[in-house]
Amino acid sequence: MLALAAAQLRFQARQRVWSQSRPIWVDIGGGTGYNIEAMHAYLDVPNFFSSVFLVDLSPSLCEVARKRFERLGWNIKVVCEDARTFRLEHHLQDVDATPSTQAVTGYASNPSKAIYHADLITMSYSLSMIPDYYNVVDSLVGLLAPSGIVGVVDFYVQSIVETTGRNYMGGSFNRHVNWLGRVFWRAWFDCDRVSLEGARRDYLEYRFGTKKILNKRNYLLGGIPYYVFLGCHCERVFARTQELLETVDASCTESPPLSPAEGQDLMLPLLPEPALPIEVRSKAYQSAIINLSSNLPLPSTFYQNSQARIHYDEHLKKHTEFDNDYLYAFTWEDPRADQRLLQIKDSDTILCLTSAGDNLLEYLITANPRRIHAVDLNPSQNHLLELKIAAFQALPYADVWKMFGEGHHLGFGKLLVDKLSSHMSSQALQFWVNNTRRFTSSTTFYDYGGSGHSIKLIRWLAKLSGLGQAVRRLCIAKTRIEQREIWSRLRPLILSRPLHWALVSTGWFLWKAAGVPANQRQMILRDTLDSPLHGVDTSSHGQLTDASGEAMWDYIVNTLDPIARETLLSEENYHYLLTLTGRYTRR
Repeated sequence: MLALAAAQLRFQARQRVWSQSRPIWVDIGGGTGYNIEAMHAYLDVPNFFSSVFLVDLSPSLCEVARKRFERLGWNIKVVCEDARTFRLEHHLQDVDATPSTQAVTGYASNPSKAIYHADLITMSYSLSMIPDYYNVVDSLVGLLAPSGIVGVVDFYVQSIVETTGRNYMGGSFNRHVNWLGRVFWRAWFDCDRVSLEGARRDYLEYRFGTKKILNKRNYLLGGIPYYVFLGCHCERVFARTQELLETVDASCTESPPLSPAEGQDLMLPLLPEPALPIEVRSKAYQSAIINLSSNLPLPSTFYQNSQARIHYDEHLKKHTEFDNDYLYAFTWEDPRADQRLLQIKDSDTILCLTSAGDNLLEYLITANPRRIHAVDLNPSQNHLLELKIAAFQALPYADVWKMFGEGHHLGFGKLLVDKLSSHMSSQALQFWVNNTRRFTSSTTFYDYGGSGHSIKLIRWLAKLSGLGQAVRRLCIAKTRIEQREIWSRLRPLILSRPLHWALVSTGWFLWKAAGVPANQRQMILRDTLDSPLHGVDTSSHGQLTDASGEAMWDYIVNTLDPIARETLLSEENYHYLLTLTGRYTRR
């Protein structure tokens, strides 16, 4: 939680969002002060913050905190007070801090006094120990600055049924705790007067907009469920809701903000008499309207630092069928062919499948089109695109190369939280926090996902047949003549009919490894059978089924043979070079 909060504060510092030069931090239920000392690993606490307050109701814990900060030599204000009544103006009159000029709903204070707000409020395993948590959370709404953030980490137990239908949670990945876990952990923590009922977390998410949420397990202590929450003011977004909705809606529908009414006036004379104008609205707009009409926070995507990721319902079957994994870790198609045929210009708007995101990033770099809409049925493909965009925005070239060039970065977990998290949506961050091993394991990033099956299959075949040296020579061949000679040795292995019939032509491998869905497979089959060279009647479903293996064989042969014979892999075809080596080259 501290690392996520620190990353967000660094982002805000670059954007200069605070009214004073340095932010104010209030740690609610701070106990012995360990939380504040631990923050020093991410931020220079004495110099980054103008004031830091530790608020706790226990005199003994406050005394321990005072001794801690005396030892550290830090000027931290330890306040032994009920969190419901804590007000910054009671303690900041003699401190160089600027009072707020903006009122915040829910903050009861003496109007004759200047009002101060905290830019960061944190609670570490304290919300579950506060009996009157409703009033405490309400008081935090008034204490938090309009642009402030609130960070909470705590234990919880909750069933997915309790959160069904909520679109403002920022993702429910790994949130569900099974029945046995809910019963056991609730009883266990009750012995220590720690309450794990889901209502505490629910009310927190209701009162604040969700920027980031993580659902984790502490397996060192038996798999205790806990969550990390990073939120912001709902009121600040609500104040500009109309502008925000129009901007997001316009980016999705390609309609300029505030123009639909004018456009309808121009179109009405052109429409047939009984026709009515059709109002096109994005799904993000529709979901936001539903929440606003129900007095709920907006979907999490509206509270991110960038609204590039559009809200989607992660529980729909069309999204869950991918089992929270992407099929393509890299893109097979050559974007240079697209550029040559489409002649993309800077005034163009592009609608394309996300896939691994490589090609649309190529369009962005080489042609700089006006806008690119990346669409994919698999949410994990968009999580991958978000990671790549965040890496280009926040990391130096050396780190980007390690991640996506070599496919291996031992420091990825730290980079993800410290540098990339503030540039990503909550759902994408959840996905990559739970998949950091893809960059840190002994294999490469490209060995994962559906396409990783293809890479591992080729590596296994080369090792089993003793042709690993031939594959390496193919990848560094200097001429097409040399490459064709090596391909003639490898072709019987890669284009093996027994292997094809046993594995490659199966629906599972084509979908999970090559990314060829059933509909596309049927198109390949019909194109092959309709060819004059094939001469088979396609009217019978049985004939289609019998010929499917032969059709896929022809398709694969007609794809791989020209690639091996007509393009030089080491210099011209980085897509298949990656398939053979598991990484890119700097060339």
